Amino acid sequence: MKKAATLITILAVLAFVGSALATTPDKTTEYAGGPMGKVVFDGKTHADAGNKCMDCHPKLFPMKAGVTKVTMPHNDGELCHACHTGEEGKPSKTCTSCHKK
Repeated sequence: MKKAATLITILAVLAFVGSALATTPDKTTEYAGGPMGKVVFDGKTHADAGNKCMDCHPKLFPMKAGVTKVTMPHNDGELCHACHTGEEGKPSKTCTSCHKK
């Protein structure tokens, strides 16, 4: 009985660790962005909008850093453009919306 309780406790902890780490509002990540200038991913902005890490990882972006290569042209529905489409109520998709020199 004690082994079963320990196993259940471990499984519960593992299940909640993922949800506890789902948003990281204290982090920002900078990407080179090429000649248009760097792109900054702001965890707080995305968390404040109600997003969780698992909304994009791994279906849009792999969990391993540096694996995804973003090239031109950017295609609607892919990577950042899955949400950032420029439609009403969503951020604009003009270059300078994301790229900062």
